[in-house]
Amino acid sequence: MEFKDYYKILNIDKSVDAAAIKKAYRKLARKYHPDVSKEPDALVRMKEINEANAILSDVEKRAAYDALGSGNHAGQNFRPPPDWDAGFEFTGNGTGGRAGNSAGTDHDFSDFFASMFSQMSQGRAGGQARSARAVRGEDHHAKVVINLADTYEGSTKTITLRAPRLGDSGQVVNDERTLAVKIPKGIKAGQQIRLAGQGSAGYDGSDGGKDGGKDSGSSSLNGDLYLEIQFSEDASYRVDGRDVIRLLPVTPWEAALGGEIEATTPSGTVQVKIPPGSKTGQKLRLKARGIPAGAQGDPPGDLYLELLLLLPPANTERAREIYETMAREMAFNPRIAIPGGA
Repeated sequence: MEFKDYYKILNIDKSVDAAAIKKAYRKLARKYHPDVSKEPDALVRMKEINEANAILSDVEKRAAYDALGSGNHAGQNFRPPPDWDAGFEFTGNGTGGRAGNSAGTDHDFSDFFASMFSQMSQGRAGGQARSARAVRGEDHHAKVVINLADTYEGSTKTITLRAPRLGDSGQVVNDERTLAVKIPKGIKAGQQIRLAGQGSAGYDGSDGGKDGGKDSGSSSLNGDLYLEIQFSEDASYRVDGRDVIRLLPVTPWEAALGGEIEATTPSGTVQVKIPPGSKTGQKLRLKARGIPAGAQGDPPGDLYLELLLLLPPANTERAREIYETMAREMAFNPRIAIPGGA
């Protein structure tokens, strides 16, 4: 996937304000809009311009893009870091959307856009106009990364969220807030934790409290904050729903002869029996030792120990002698089972 330099597409500097972005977009749209342009590449260029504007004119998407794009260049092969958008707090319903372009639709946009931004909600668009009736505040959404151990035991995590907004100067600024969040035992990746009243402020219809919400005594009208849970990457574990897969290194003699060994799991160490003749990739199932049962009655998952056969190095004279003895006395050719092998 190629990295898209949206600032370069609009011919603007990264430090420009919202008004400059709008001006640059309108200027290019007048030149390349397919209805009026005579440029041979007008359709392609207009799609690029719309895509760039959809990100840079949206306060929240622009803040996330700026954090993502630091140090990258247009056209270079790009792979986003895991959970790159964790810690950003977005308004809306979290189901996607776009900001202010006049032509094309999201599915016209590049793979880069679809991969990075299609699931983000639209940014703050100047707020809602107040009326004499009560108005509920918008819900907020954010992704939070936790360790696998947090769901096995349950924990309380201190998290910091960044909420992008448009400052008085027209530049994007990030407001930070820190919350203590209770992680329930048994929560799995993709599930959400709801923090009631932690979204945008509501308005009760009265004139008291210029900021609405908490200031006007209408906290019950505040939106909620939904935290989507993801697990941090760990080379030792993979997670599939409620099941957990852990690599378990074994020696050649443990795999060949079998035996009982100690294995570390997210819930502590256990003794496991290795069947004789085991092979790399073979899995041992430990029932109900995956992610624990959830609060909604979800049953516990299983833990699978995936065997990984590792060979000791021949880095001493004695080790080399042992390998040489095996080569002479063991009639073993691993390539026989491969079509076209020796």
